[in-house]
Amino acid sequence: MMQKIIPHVWFDSEAEEAATFYASLFPGSERGRVTRYGKEGFEQHGQPEGKVMTAEFALAGYEFIALNGGPIFKLNPSISFFVVCESEEEVNRLWESLSEKGKILMPINQYPWSPRYGWLQDRYGLSWQLSLGKLEDVGQKITPSLMYVGKQAGRAEEALQLYTSIFKNSKIDGISRYTGQEGPDKEGTVNHAQFSLDGEKMMVMDSAMDHPFGFNEALSLLINCRSQEEVDYFWEKLSEGGTEGPCGWLQDKFGVSWQVSPARLIEMLQDPDPKKVGRVTNAFMKMKKLDIAQLEEAFAGR
Repeated sequence: MMQKIIPHVWFDSEAEEAATFYASLFPGSERGRVTRYGKEGFEQHGQPEGKVMTAEFALAGYEFIALNGGPIFKLNPSISFFVVCESEEEVNRLWESLSEKGKILMPINQYPWSPRYGWLQDRYGLSWQLSLGKLEDVGQKITPSLMYVGKQAGRAEEALQLYTSIFKNSKIDGISRYTGQEGPDKEGTVNHAQFSLDGEKMMVMDSAMDHPFGFNEALSLLINCRSQEEVDYFWEKLSEGGTEGPCGWLQDKFGVSWQVSPARLIEMLQDPDPKKVGRVTNAFMKMKKLDIAQLEEAFAGR
């Protein structure tokens, strides 16, 4: 079954290296397909021909895409990945590997929500929350966690209500709220919330602390669309109040980046015929919302 929402992680030039590193850490992981830049679209992406463009990988069955996009955007902790570890040994092993050459955000220790937990930013800038617990309590080994900070602080519940209203087969599992005694966060705002979008787990939280970062394009959420109708639907719903970008990218009204992309585009970009790939690359690089019919015409050379 196709994963509906795939985290898309922006790197400078380390996408393939990072994908290999992450896949080595989690049992049941694998490397997937790789695409490379051609001559086409250089004016937009500025990357040399032959350089790895994307590297797909799956960690414990959860799919990611790594992109080499240059130094434009930098990863930060506004979106992290919460990992459920079912043994202390697993927490320690992942912590040791991921923290090497990285940055500690919350030391590994005992906390009210977990007997062993830590938050770090790894050598590539990607953020991870490692927590000893039971997989059945979350239902997913690795879960994206969105933290609403700065001018977005206090809007986590508004965001999860919007997202669960847009995606089918969605539900809210639970919301834990600040009491007003924990620091700068207002009473009633979200300390931690868990929900699912089309069956895939997500987490959100508010933090009114003074963080020097916020959502950006370095970590986007790619929506695998089966039809133009789906592309149109998600584009309209998620771009409302936000910002439309090139190549199927947008930022919603909270600043979270999404890619509304037809699954067919990935198939076309992985075709062995470089001329077809070049034509479709030229086509989608010039679009905002993606048009499948126009992409098919470019692919076919019509």
